[in-house]
Amino acid sequence: MPDDIDGYNRTRLAALYDPLDPDRSDLDVYADIVHELGARRVLDLGCGTGTFALLLAGKGIRVIAIDPDEDAVAVARYKEGADAVEWIVGDAAAAPPLSVNMVTMTANVAQHFLTDVEWSAALDSIRAALLPGGHLVFETRRPKARAWDEWTPERTRVTVDTDAYGRVTAWHEVLEVDGRLVTFRSSNLFEDGTVIEVDTTLRWRTREEIRVSLAAAGFEVVDVRDAPDRPGREFVFIARAAEGLDS
Repeated sequence: MPDDIDGYNRTRLAALYDPLDPDRSDLDVYADIVHELGARRVLDLGCGTGTFALLLAGKGIRVIAIDPDEDAVAVARYKEGADAVEWIVGDAAAAPPLSVNMVTMTANVAQHFLTDVEWSAALDSIRAALLPGGHLVFETRRPKARAWDEWTPERTRVTVDTDAYGRVTAWHEVLEVDGRLVTFRSSNLFEDGTVIEVDTTLRWRTREEIRVSLAAAGFEVVDVRDAPDRPGREFVFIARAAEGLDS
């Protein structure tokens, strides 16, 4: 979350994450992959309010959950079952070394690393966190699908009723498309008339760009799948820490 938003409004926005995105059936595919690969210790990088971390913990998986948004992590800590998860406020560099046999990045997490330097550093930290033979699983939108064309106020507007703040209306609007970088504004209108705006930039990478970057970080691409709930719109990468490299 941007640093220019004050503490009270940061708390308000964190409380909206779950009401504005109540259907997280998109996470089922990741839970299935965890089961498929037999991972027993998972690092959920960019955990947000902890929905996926808690889903895994409920299945008996040991989970470390990391996110730089302390307000989102605070929401996660108060959820049922949160004591079963190790919560860390920080970025990829905060991941404990040699601690897990899978790292996951769901939703838009991988696209928040805007520069090649940032992306490479994150992959290096992830590689260091993985036990030998461990896997990295993440999704990223396909550039050719041009998802941002649908991010208009008319198409994205949604209204929800919240316990803490009453009725809230939210929408997105693209501000700029600069090559592979797309910047959009998320507006949140509260019942008391307050409007909180958050500008976000995401990076779109091609399948080949990602493959090359993974190889440079010491990963072998095992599979690239379609997101079953968004066919043709996203890549789901499964990569394994290459043998014979220092962890």
